[in-house]
Amino acid sequence: MTPRRDRQSTSAPRSGARKPLTRPNRAQRTSRETLSRRLSAGDPRSEQHPQRRIPVGLSTSSVFPAGVEEAFRLADLIGYDGIEVMVSYPKDSQDPEILREYSERYDQPILSLHAPTLFFLQGLWGRDAWVKVERTVQIAQELGVPTVVAHPPFRWQGSYARGFVDGVAALEKKYGVAIAVENMYPWRLGVRELLNYLPDHDPTDEDYSHVTVDLSHAATAGDDALEMIDRLGDRLTHLHLADGSGRTTKDEHLPPGEGNQPCAEVLRRLSNRGWQGSVLLEVSTSGSAETREQTLRQCLLFARHHLGHHLDDDDLGADLDSGRVDSVDAGDAGGPVDDVDDVDDGAGGTVSDAPGPDQTSVSPESRDQGPADADRPAP
Repeated sequence: MTPRRDRQSTSAPRSGARKPLTRPNRAQRTSRETLSRRLSAGDPRSEQHPQRRIPVGLSTSSVFPAGVEEAFRLADLIGYDGIEVMVSYPKDSQDPEILREYSERYDQPILSLHAPTLFFLQGLWGRDAWVKVERTVQIAQELGVPTVVAHPPFRWQGSYARGFVDGVAALEKKYGVAIAVENMYPWRLGVRELLNYLPDHDPTDEDYSHVTVDLSHAATAGDDALEMIDRLGDRLTHLHLADGSGRTTKDEHLPPGEGNQPCAEVLRRLSNRGWQGSVLLEVSTSGSAETREQTLRQCLLFARHHLGHHLDDDDLGADLDSGRVDSVDAGDAGGPVDDVDDVDDGAGGTVSDAPGPDQTSVSPESRDQGPADADRPAP
């Protein structure tokens, strides 16, 4: 089990600061400005000099509404390096013995667990939010899983929200499991944004030892993902690979290359610096089982290429020759993909403005938003 890193400081810069309930809607504007700066600079790609073969796992959210076992099966079939389990209402997502059985049966290590800290999971295991986090950490410890992903608290969650930064550190020290707090995004209320998370939707400037960056969330929030990963340094523990357009209030979780996030450059920078974390694919896939599998193959091909796995050995070439990883036909992912460099990060000119795949089902992460969220009263 990977030991948690020591905290670099003892203060949480903004935990105690009072913040307004809303602010002017600025996410889409800042997203456009960030994209414009990248394009005006030529959107350069780092040369590939991978220092470590970074594992690429599959989140069980990526096969929703199919179940946990289907995620393990597809990960094994396609060739992913492991699994992230979204702990949710289905029993097999929260039972360590069943999860261990799946892991052994499909030869897929569990790289991380996602705590049930999403809005629609507030009823799981009772109303005490700390129970949700600590119980997930206990399952991770039992299974030897090194990382638990957790969302920052909602501002109406009282003492849990106010003590979250220190509470996370205490649990990490008690159990020896990293709790990687994930970046989120404000909820949109017309021309205003509801600042619904405490200490903030962006965990990068709080005193967390471990952080997860989700590229779809960064798109929705209008945050600069490249600045985030550079600012975090070694505190970045986990990457949720997905894409987003930044032009909608929705958390899109598009396949990488179908939005405007710098997915390719993020992967290259992490690989070049010998990053010690894991990449977990967390995308929404359509209702067709065949299309879902093809989309997940495309995503793995994208990730392995930009992480430089093809420079390490011939595994990727062997997968291509055997058909384990293949390109996606037109209609399955918005158009034909004849070469891996055609699966761009959305800013290189290879992604059109035409609609992508039919997102007839959305991941649990994408469900953690919408009218029900906007109607939630804030204190």
